[in-house]
Amino acid sequence: MGYHYYCRHCGTKVGTLDQESIRSGDLGFHHLTSEERQEMIRYAANGDIEVVTICEDCQEALDRNPAFHQVDKFIQ
Repeated sequence: MGYHYYCRHCGTKVGTLDQESIRSGDLGFHHLTSEERQEMIRYAANGDIEVVTICEDCQEALDRNPAFHQVDKFIQ
């Protein structure tokens, strides 16, 4: 089982945690509301967990262009 992080805007794989000893509580998932969990966390058939985040490049684009916060996908 692994945790795979992907950017919500561009789809780039941000990183992976493969350690078996890591639990979702260790990653702070318990701080998310149930709505946030549904938006950010997906469970794959093989037991892996996919987490939606924002990569550094997209965060920089959001910082430079605040109007981008109004749309789900600003990278075409």
